[in-house]
Formats: sequence, structure tokens, C-alpha cells
Amino acid sequence: MSLLTKGKKNIKISICAFSFFALVIIASQCFAQSGTPSSEQQMTSRQYMQQLYSVFDFVERNYVEDVEPKVLFEGAMRGLMNSLGDQFSYYLDAESMTSMNDTTVGNFGGVGLSITKEVKSTADKPAYVEVVAAIEDTPGAKAGIMTGDLITSINSTDTASISMNEVLSLLRGPVGTTVSFVIKRGEMELPFTITRALIEVQTVKYTMIDKTGYLRIIEFTPQTSGRVKEALESFKKSGYTSLIVDLRNNPGGILSAAEEIADMFIDEGVIVSTKSRIQSENKVKFASSKNTIVPKGMPVVVLIDHNSASCSEVLSGALKDSKVAYLIGETSYGKGSVQLVIPIPPGDIGIRLTISKYYSPSDSNIHGIGIPPDLEIKNVEIAENEQEAFQNLIKDDVIKPYVANHQNMSEKDIANYAKELHKKYPLDLRFLRRIIRVQVYHAKDLPLYDKDYDEQLTKALEIVNSKDFATLIKNTKTLKEIENERLASEQVASAKEAK
Repeated sequence: MSLLTKGKKNIKISICAFSFFALVIIASQCFAQSGTPSSEQQMTSRQYMQQLYSVFDFVERNYVEDVEPKVLFEGAMRGLMNSLGDQFSYYLDAESMTSMNDTTVGNFGGVGLSITKEVKSTADKPAYVEVVAAIEDTPGAKAGIMTGDLITSINSTDTASISMNEVLSLLRGPVGTTVSFVIKRGEMELPFTITRALIEVQTVKYTMIDKTGYLRIIEFTPQTSGRVKEALESFKKSGYTSLIVDLRNNPGGILSAAEEIADMFIDEGVIVSTKSRIQSENKVKFASSKNTIVPKGMPVVVLIDHNSASCSEVLSGALKDSKVAYLIGETSYGKGSVQLVIPIPPGDIGIRLTISKYYSPSDSNIHGIGIPPDLEIKNVEIAENEQEAFQNLIKDDVIKPYVANHQNMSEKDIANYAKELHKKYPLDLRFLRRIIRVQVYHAKDLPLYDKDYDEQLTKALEIVNSKDFATLIKNTKTLKEIENERLASEQVASAKEAK
């Protein structure tokens, strides 16, 4: 290389470096604001907003390609909400706002799954779609999709690489059309093909089990308290002597609905309180005897599991602390915060923001902890050594054609077929009978309860009809007492580690 050539190359490099340096100076001047504090000083909210506006404007005008202002705005909004580190606070674009409204009124064609999805996807932790709950009597629930299942692909599209809006557009569609996806359950991968139906969410279902009223609350909406009142009045006409409230797999909903329902059980005292740095959100909801419907002293059991969240925990916590109900099942989810959906003008987008935390009547917040049951009974789960058998059963798809060729199967027929299946697929017989039963009732409403399979319900029926119920309730601990015991135990453990 000649000195001349070498010199020319150096000149070019210098020019490029100068151009970059000049751009940095211009950008610095562009972002600079009068009165900007030094690094040691605390910037005000207004100054941060001025910087944000300056960066927005600079990127829009100087990015290498044309960029839509809407794209920058939505990116900034998502980043702002994600910076809170709160999974319950997030930006709602137009499709998400529409989806929220559709879910509330239950007026769309889909498979009936309540889902969530992380925004960030990494190789170590792909942002697959997680099933929060399968809505009862919908195609998803009837197909056997369960809370905690991960949807890894929809119609061969990897869900880790697409947005929630794209997920919803794939799951929803005209009634009668099909959608295929792959579910990851533990180490198993299960293929499903489901026919879309009109999703009409029922919030309350009820029936009598002998002299016990069985009330299942699926979700808390503006209509839920009215439906619960109808159920309780129906139980009264039927001469009920005890009550079971089933909150399992209930993801929550509207706080006021849970408060109104609790008021039907509790005749006095605090139902729930909310605490916030916003003065107007510091509230205490008291019970009134004029709203009480359930007779005082009636045996009441509440069923909860690890998917009972938010308003489910408000109601179960209120009934527990007030010594009204005995809790059976598994420790609840642990969502002790309250969110508000705030539309952004003109109203087609918005944000969902945590504004307060709620506290039970004994002044305990269960966020991140959950409510422990008074009697723990775990749901039937597939053991590790049964996973291969279950995966083979799903892949072989033998139950559906068998049931189609054996119409009107009786409970005896179901039990006999379960024994036959057990020879090739060694799974719990109760579990086999359950999935056969679901298929038998596929074209009609599945019974509200299944005493053969549901050990938690069976135990609840035993307890509400026991003579010792009053003693059981009297000896239960409030959530605050449980919290204090846990803190004391942690302090003792911490002291031991310090030694």
C-alpha cells in the first residue's frame, strides 16, 4: 500500500469519525434543556418528560428509515409500564382493550381460554402463552386444557416469537372453524385440535347435593353478585342446611362483586380494606346485616386452589377471618393488589395499573403468599411415572371414537372401560373415569360436580354435615395470626443462621 493510498484512507476515517462526533454534539444540544441538573442532583418528573419528548422527536426525525410515531409511542408505553416490574400493570393497545371488553361480555368466537404472556422472550425462557384458566363448558375446557399449560404453537406458529395480539387473532375466529396448537405440560408435549364456539361466559353455576347448596363462582363481573343472590334464594326454597362455595380456578374480576357477595354471608364488621398512596383509594368496606342472606351459623365450606386469585381471595379471606367459612383445598394464588383500567383518549387504548393493595378483615395482605386452607387436600395430579402413559393416551386418541361407538354410557360402563384402558395406560382409575366422563358429556352439559373424582368436594360434603363444624370454625386461625406465626418462624430461622 502506498503512502498516498494509506493517507487517503486515514482521511476518510477521520471524516467519518468527525461526522459521528458532530452528530453526537448536535444530539446532545437537541436533548439539552435549560436548567438541567448535574448528575448529583435529582431530576424532576417534568425534566424527565422533556428528555423523553426530545428523544422521541430526535429518533422520529433521524432514524435511518421512516418510522411511524404510533410505533414509537406504543414502544415507549410498553417500556414505561414494564419498568414497574409489576406483572399486573401493563399497556393495553386497541386489540387488548377490545379483547378485554369481549371477555367481559362473553361475545366472541374462540376456544374459551384465559391466557397470559410475558413480553420478553429469551432462549432460556421462551415467552410461551400460559393458560390462566379454561372457562367452564367451552371447547378448551372440554378438550382437557388445564391451568398452567403452556401453548408453544398455534397453527404451527411459535407463540414465543409473536405478540399477545397475534396470539388472540390466531385463537379467535368464526364459530365452527378449527384451531390446532401444541401444549407443553411439564415434560409432555400434547397436540390439540379444537373447534371454535361462541364463548358466553357464565359467572355462576349452582345446584343442590342432597341438603347442601353447591355454588360455583367462575368469575367476578358486574352480574356475579346478582347471580349469587338468585342461587342463595333458590337454595333457601329447596330447604338447604349447609353450603359449599367453590372458588377453584377462579382468576378474580371486579372487587365490588366480591364485596357484595361477602356481605351476603357476613352480618357485621370489615369485609376488606384497600390501602394506597392515593387518598381516595384508602377505603374500608363494612358488612351490613340488612344484606345478609346466609343464616348465621350455617355450615359453610369454601373450596380454593392455587388458581384461586384476586377477588377469590378477597371473598375467601373475608369469610375465613370472620369465622363464617371453613377453607378446604390448596393455598391460593396470592394476588393482593387492585388494578384500574384507565382509557387513554379517545378511549381505544389504555393502561392497566395497580393502584392499591387489599387487606383482609384481620388486616393481612396475602400478595405473593396466598391463603392457606384450613384443611389441605391436593388435586389429583399425574405422577412423574405416569406422564408417558398420559402422553400416549392423548396421542392415540382412543377415548373419543370409543365413546362415539358406545352411546349413552352408564357409570358402570365408564368404570369398566377405565379398567380396560388402565391395562395399556396405567393411570389413576379415578382420573381415567373422569376423562371418559368428560367425553361422554362432550355434546351436553357436564354435571356441576363429580364426587367420584373430586376428593376436595367429597371432604367438603363430609365436613358441612358433621356435628363438629362449629368447633372446627372456632379453632381456625385468622390470616393475621397465620402471618404473625410465619414471621416469628422466619425470625427464629434467621437467628439460627446468624449463629
